[in-house]
Amino acid sequence: MRIVAALGGNALLERGQRPDASVQWANAVAAVTALAPLVARHEIVITHGNGPQVGLLALESAADPSLTVPYPFDVLGAQTQGMIGYWLLQSLQNALPGRQVAALINQTLVSAADPAFAAPTKFVGPVYEGETARELARSRDWTFARDGEHWRRVVPSPEPLHMVESRTIRQLLTSGAVVVCAGGGGVPVIRNESGLLEGVEAVIDKDLATAKLAEALEADALLLLTDVPAVQRGYGTPAAEVIARATPAQLRRERFPAGSMGPKVEAVCRFVELTGGLGAIGALADTVAILDGKAGTLVTPGGDYGGPGDLGPAQWTGLS
Repeated sequence: MRIVAALGGNALLERGQRPDASVQWANAVAAVTALAPLVARHEIVITHGNGPQVGLLALESAADPSLTVPYPFDVLGAQTQGMIGYWLLQSLQNALPGRQVAALINQTLVSAADPAFAAPTKFVGPVYEGETARELARSRDWTFARDGEHWRRVVPSPEPLHMVESRTIRQLLTSGAVVVCAGGGGVPVIRNESGLLEGVEAVIDKDLATAKLAEALEADALLLLTDVPAVQRGYGTPAAEVIARATPAQLRRERFPAGSMGPKVEAVCRFVELTGGLGAIGALADTVAILDGKAGTLVTPGGDYGGPGDLGPAQWTGLS
């Protein structure tokens, strides 16, 4: 079975943890431990978030006196792809000796006319108290938004249109390799007026980009692995209720925060609507149980799922 699994940025750096390399390395090993049973039995592509990491690099770049201007976000995104890709690459090689693994730096095409460039919404970097956020907004011309009880920097998050290296990813996958790619949604690029690729100042939503990649690869399942066990109706309230199974239409009738669960729900709904496969949201530690239909929020065209036997190439009949 072909699976595309997305690791949330917080899977590699949990809230409150110091962003030391050793901490993130240990988290990468733990993530691979959770994924290893799937990797051993299936074709798998692993994508990952980079919000905490790219925000940290942006802070370092902005404070570097040797730079005339800070590095732009496309460059910072490529740096995180290399850094996190290395941790996951080596962890996978150690966990599965003899299995070929490739970590790819790749680009995601967006539209230069995307309205998101005028309305930043994507959280990056650490959380701040209100006064600190106001000072950084004034001194560095950054935009901030509330993230729970604190404030975080937000940057433009344009709609992903196409993974530039999707053909290369497919070739690696069909050769038997495990592929780590699309870190942070991919390096955001546009085609300029000369038809050439050009980086832009943005961070693409990892989950929407992963869904686009899963569609292009004709995946059987899209797993969005995060730090919550399932999607909840009324999250954070006394009346919170787990949504174990749903159709895309049922999920779309619910309301979810735009900065957190909203893009995840939208990503799985798009994937299921376009492919007829399985879209799932759940905890990284529950990866195997999610695919077995015993954990997480499972989204299918009919809202029912009994396990991997329900999936396969027949889901793609009639799709080009």
